[in-house]
Amino acid sequence: MSYPYQGNPGYGAPPGGYGPPQPGYPQQGAPQPGFPQQGGYGQVSMPTVESASAAAYGTSSGGYPGQPGWWTSPSSWLWTTPPVASYGAPQPPQPAMPSSYGPPQPQYQPKPVPRQISNGVPKQISNGVAPKQTSKTDPSSKVNGETPPPPLPPRKKITEGTLKPAKNFNAENDANILRKAMKGFGTDEKAIIDVLAFRSSEQRQQIRTMFKTMFGKDLIKELKSELGGKFEDCVVALMMPWDEFDAYELKRAMKGVGTDEDAMIEILCSRTNKQIQEIIATYLRTKDIQEIIATYKRLYSKKLEDDIISDTSGHFKRLMVSMASGGRMENQTVDPTKAQQDAQRLLQAGEKKLGTDESTFNAIMASQSYEQLRAVFDAYHKMAGKDIESSIKSEMSGNLEIGMLAIVRVVKNRPAYFAQKLYHSMKGLGTDDRTLIRIVVTRAEVDMVQIKQEFQRLYGKSLDTFIREDTSGDYKKVLMALVAQGGY
Repeated sequence: MSYPYQGNPGYGAPPGGYGPPQPGYPQQGAPQPGFPQQGGYGQVSMPTVESASAAAYGTSSGGYPGQPGWWTSPSSWLWTTPPVASYGAPQPPQPAMPSSYGPPQPQYQPKPVPRQISNGVPKQISNGVAPKQTSKTDPSSKVNGETPPPPLPPRKKITEGTLKPAKNFNAENDANILRKAMKGFGTDEKAIIDVLAFRSSEQRQQIRTMFKTMFGKDLIKELKSELGGKFEDCVVALMMPWDEFDAYELKRAMKGVGTDEDAMIEILCSRTNKQIQEIIATYLRTKDIQEIIATYKRLYSKKLEDDIISDTSGHFKRLMVSMASGGRMENQTVDPTKAQQDAQRLLQAGEKKLGTDESTFNAIMASQSYEQLRAVFDAYHKMAGKDIESSIKSEMSGNLEIGMLAIVRVVKNRPAYFAQKLYHSMKGLGTDDRTLIRIVVTRAEVDMVQIKQEFQRLYGKSLDTFIREDTSGDYKKVLMALVAQGGY
């Protein structure tokens, strides 16, 4: 933009009128080139846009016109700075002067400038138009000179089971079908599969209650007397309430000679710990540590913690006792600052220490919410330059290592954790049928769709194919009915 004269440049009057005279301006009465002779400051009316423009730039008969749009866009006048031409440079041509001015414009009344909030910092919106969203690295998004940490993405994902509640469910009709399948000589295994493998856990418990009501017999005992082998194990697992089945599996894992630490780790490190005041009579769908503890005590007249203490040792024992306490802070709000501090504690307890402080790992891994642990693991990776899993593998061994890795993998991707467990239960010679049955039965209604997706992604082969190739007979049929969505 150029000024109308090489002398003193003229400026338009502000929208609200002139303020008091500023120091340094010419004294009254002193003629200035390009400006009309000033009179006294007697009774002076407030200048309008037209009068100010005429005073600054002269009339339309001579001199250069005012810049077009200078007063018609107050926001641009407020927020832009006219460029200054270099000294002695020729002025660019000015646009043609209109033949006459339009009617006087009403005095400009500025509208309230809207504001928006971004990361807790108000931002000005020019001309009522919100600015474009800035990227995480945009300097304009910085607060106090520092870029705030980006919000953690939501990790809670919708999961879906392959087994859905049966429509038009009739417990009485199903009880009659099962009675007929087991009555007389031989057993109709297909009828048993068609009922129990296509009903939800809650519906199966209603069938169990109705069967006893109608025939005076316990359905589980009847099934055990008619069936055998792995098919029996799978059907009985289906008929147990989930919390009761978890308690049964934990008791089996610690019963007799030897301990099935893998089963203990899987159950205690993958279940939630929501506080439950009592176990409902029919033991409907639940996955809570507190219910497992209560059910275990009711079934076996002994605390779960007591069996863990007597059957395990060392830091692994401490981890299992911690997990069995059901005290994880599940409703904890993600705290990035605390995540940084805990990541530093883990680093000092492992990679930067001669030896390993297992207690620090135990305290953080067993107490923080899954969302908070994700933030800790992210911070740890940035600090250490390696994943937390790599550090655990290099710092720990044995069952403690397996337990810690289970927590990390469940936190990161629960379906992928179970996909890995299923793969290893069928990989190579032989089959770990207890693990296969436990995961299929307990996850079929929860997240089996996602588990199958992760299985395909990790191993390039479907879970259905693995099960078909590794099992046989009615055992294969009932497993396929649970995972195949619609057939077996």
